[in-house]
Parts: sequence; structure tokens; C-alpha cells
Amino acid sequence: MSETVEPRASADGVNATAIVFDGVDLVAVVTSDVEAGTVVDAAGDLIVARESIPAGHKIARVGVRAGELVLKYGQPIGRATRDIVRGSHVHVQNLESARLPGPTGWQR
Repeated sequence: MSETVEPRASADGVNATAIVFDGVDLVAVVTSDVEAGTVVDAAGDLIVARESIPAGHKIARVGVRAGELVLKYGQPIGRATRDIVRGSHVHVQNLESARLPGPTGWQR
């Protein structure tokens, strides 16, 4: 998890943007497809994407430990199923949903 991803940015240092819905959110939503190494501006916080992230998906604003709640909209949307590094794609591969029923859903 500690491998370095070299930033790839335009002249202004940013190649993509992400939406932060609430200041306490641990994730932001990218507004376009993002490749690994892209610098993403999430409400003024510049984050280097560690991997490709499709438009509309989440990027980690901070590191999250396995088992910790992940916040979006200022509310828990699930729990990390493994450690998530800042700049990682946050989705079903590392997040157990608090909103979906069934085997991938988080039991409150």
C-alpha cells in the first residue's frame, strides 16, 4: 500500500475535480474519469489518484482503517473492509455498504 504514484498534472497542477458534499466526508466524488497519477482537486484539497477511478465514483480524501465508518454526505455510507489509502478508489472492493441489503450490506 505504500507504493508511490507519480502525479501527472496540467500546468495549473490539477487535471480533475471532485465534489465534497460535507466537510467531514472521508470521500469525494470525481466528476470525470480519472487515471492513476491524476491530481484531483477536492474542494481545494489536492489528491493524487492512486488508481483509475470512473466518473461518479469515490476517491478517498484520507486514509481509512479496515472496520472504520466511511462518511459521505456527512453520514456513514458503510465500513471499510480493508485499509484504504488516501487517493484510492472507494467502492465495493473495499467498502461494505450501509445502505444495500444482502451479503454486501452492512448490518447495523
